[in-house]
Amino acid sequence: MAVLCKNAMLLSTLLLGLLSVSCVAELQRFEHAAKPNGSLSFLVVGDWGRRGLYNQSEVALQMGIIGEKLDADFIISTGDNFYENGLTGAHDPAFHQSFTDIYTAPSLQKQWYSVLGNHDYRGNVEAQLSPILRNMDSKWLCLRSFILNVGPEMVDFFFVDTTPFVDKYFEDPEGQVYDWKGILPRKNYLKNLLMDVESALRESSAKWKIVVGHHTIKSAGEHGNTDELILHLLPTLQAYDVDLYINGHDHCLEHISSSESPIQFLTSGGGSKAWRGVVNWWNPKEMKFYHDGQGFMSVQVTQTEVDVKFYDVFGNVLHQWSTSKQLSSAM
Repeated sequence: MAVLCKNAMLLSTLLLGLLSVSCVAELQRFEHAAKPNGSLSFLVVGDWGRRGLYNQSEVALQMGIIGEKLDADFIISTGDNFYENGLTGAHDPAFHQSFTDIYTAPSLQKQWYSVLGNHDYRGNVEAQLSPILRNMDSKWLCLRSFILNVGPEMVDFFFVDTTPFVDKYFEDPEGQVYDWKGILPRKNYLKNLLMDVESALRESSAKWKIVVGHHTIKSAGEHGNTDELILHLLPTLQAYDVDLYINGHDHCLEHISSSESPIQFLTSGGGSKAWRGVVNWWNPKEMKFYHDGQGFMSVQVTQTEVDVKFYDVFGNVLHQWSTSKQLSSAM
């Protein structure tokens, strides 16, 4: 009898252990093919969803023109997809008024890969994540955090849900109500997310690694640096040789390099309302470009090169940056 009880307790312990492991789910992965010649091009826009106002429609027009010239493979949204307070539900007309009815150019009818911003968390988060929206407009895809592989082994994108990192949304929300369903307990959520991101970066064998989040890590704009990301996320990005960190949040276009690592910090948050008039001093050796206005970004990638361009609301190229890596020789 004692042996049976002991075995039952052992089995129970093993089952609990398996259950605890399965609760830490890997990030969902998506695959996107490169062009037949092995290249990739995509556009990046953030902080846009204002029913066409504040030059959102004008930015969308230029995105369509540049997207056609580059034969863009997909579009990345850096969050704050629907102002001011996200979506009220999956059938909120703002989805069509700020997305489907605005980004109408043929070149923009590609897959959109989107993250959530802090304004999105003020609404019904599950609505933006819902397959109902994807059924209404197949180009829409928004998840909290996920991975996009373009290959074979050319580019890995790591989309990270940054809003739950920021203390003030929990400690001093300034009268705003945030939808934290699926986030609480916050400490566990962030711990598991950081573990998943580190594991994915560690296992990546891609030539280029790009991380996308809504919040800035480094910025001279109104919001400035996000201290919580510098503390918790940046060390992981540095440890696993991330090439680009792409974000929105500050309503500007911006490129900052780092003396601490090769990471380039790229802000594309000019999808609609901008012109904040706030530019904080930054070391000129690191500040490569800052535009306090509307616009978007394009990125072209091959196995050996990355080319980044920033465009204003008229489609003019304001800043261009390129880097290269040697093609790995076969062993």
